[in-house]
Amino acid sequence: MTKFFSKFAKDESGAVTVDWVVLAGAVVALALGVVATVRGSVESAATRINTQMGAAVTSTLPE
Repeated sequence: MTKFFSKFAKDESGAVTVDWVVLAGAVVALALGVVATVRGSVESAATRINTQMGAAVTSTLPE
């Protein structure tokens, strides 16, 4: 029984999978952080563009 546990402890075949899971989790966390940081600026820019486009369309409509 102790031979089984010592062999199991030395086996590193699953270590690569754990590394990839940790790496994937870090990438997801980084992406969420970027989205949270950029979201306000993108919404502000979209609002300004919407306002300017609305003004441009309104000014070119025939009366």
